[in-house]
Amino acid sequence: MTTAGSITVRVPLTLRRRGGRKRVVTPEGSATSPAPVRSRADPALVKALARAHRWKRLLEDGRYSSLSELAAAEKIDRSYLGKMLRLTLLAPDLVEAVLEGRPPEDMTMPQLLQPFPVAWAYQREVLAHR
Repeated sequence: MTTAGSITVRVPLTLRRRGGRKRVVTPEGSATSPAPVRSRADPALVKALARAHRWKRLLEDGRYSSLSELAAAEKIDRSYLGKMLRLTLLAPDLVEAVLEGRPPEDMTMPQLLQPFPVAWAYQREVLAHR
């Protein structure tokens, strides 16, 4: 009879939190990299974008005449509504990336609630490197 020896396997990886979920990131160019996993869109970001565009449409259609009136109807804080409406100014490619589940690595809801440039070229720089 032979005795079984132990084998130690070391796998270089990084755990990153993304929208409350943990994601395993393997090093670039690893020989045994697994097949790419279909990423899911961050529900918080998608919901925020949808709400922002809905609120913008309500204001543009004249259903509400001011942010204060809309905030009262939606039972939310006026300043929060204003911050959320800024999301309608995001560059189309950034919106598309969020909806497809591939936003810039550090693009999170708290980051989007901070002021960001209106110019799309600057948005890409600022939002990807905060």
